[in-house]
Amino acid sequence: MLIKKLKDFLDGRDIQYSIIYHSPANTAQRAAASAHIRGKDLAKTVMIRADDEIVMAVLPANYRIDFNLLKDAIGADTVSLVSEEEFCDLFPDCEAGAMPPFGNLYYLNVIVEERLTADTEIAFNGGSHTELVKMSYKDFETLVHPVVKEFSVKQH
Repeated sequence: MLIKKLKDFLDGRDIQYSIIYHSPANTAQRAAASAHIRGKDLAKTVMIRADDEIVMAVLPANYRIDFNLLKDAIGADTVSLVSEEEFCDLFPDCEAGAMPPFGNLYYLNVIVEERLTADTEIAFNGGSHTELVKMSYKDFETLVHPVVKEFSVKQH
């Protein structure tokens, strides 16, 4: 079941979206394969620390963060991954690691990889490891107001 906070947020704004159910998967690449979506078409959410702030980074599932690019892109002195133990309490309604890229619902800033803006749709975890949400990228951008930067490289 799509987490209530996200469902209420989208429904309350008359946003069109669909839910894709898939076999349990705890990585974005596995979720994409299970849902028959290309890795480049599934957005994964990675929690980072930029200086002293926890930020949501959103990028294609088949890409990885280049921390030097990210540091330069956002003008931070230090950038690092945040461990699941450090951020899981921020998302009490989500399964660990399955949070949707709606940082605004959790009082977090969001940075989106520029490559995702070229897509007409975005698909992402809906709070569980068995559901993806698919919606218009333009609607996502309007609702979340992310900072858009280039900060990732394709995985091999």
